[in-house]
Amino acid sequence: MYRNLFVPVDGSVLSERAMEASIELAKQLGAAITGFVVEPDAPLPTVGTQLPAYEAATERHIEKTDTHARQVLTRFEIKANEAGISFTGLHARTDGVDRAIIEQAEDSGCDMIVMMTHGRGTFGELLFGSHTKNVLSRSKLPLLVLH
Repeated sequence: MYRNLFVPVDGSVLSERAMEASIELAKQLGAAITGFVVEPDAPLPTVGTQLPAYEAATERHIEKTDTHARQVLTRFEIKANEAGISFTGLHARTDGVDRAIIEQAEDSGCDMIVMMTHGRGTFGELLFGSHTKNVLSRSKLPLLVLH
C-alpha cells in the first residue's frame, strides 16, 4: 500500500525519534524512505550592511546549512541502511517549510508523509505555530503524525 515514506527531519531529538519510527514502519511495509531537511534562507541585509559583508555572511550561511543538512541526512541514511531500508536524502533552502515539505513529497513520488509533533497544545501552537498542522491541512497525501 505505502511504498515510499517521506520523512522531514531537522536533527533535533524529535527528528531522531521520527527516523527510528519511520524505519520501523518502512520495515513492516516493505517501503523506502525519502528523508528531507529544510534549511532557512539567508537573512536579509539590515540597513547599513555593506554588500561584501552581506555576501560573505550569506556564503557562510549556505555552507553551514548545507553541512548541517548533509550531517542529518547521512545519519538517517546510515540508520536506514543498517535496517535494510532503501533511502534517498534531499534538502531545500527556504523559509516556506510547510510548502517545501508538501511539494517535495509530491515531486518525489511519496505516498505518505511521516512527521513528529511537539504536541504543544493550543497555546503553544498560537505562540510557535505548527508545521505538522499546516501540512495536514494542505497536503493531499496521507500524514502519519507521531508524538
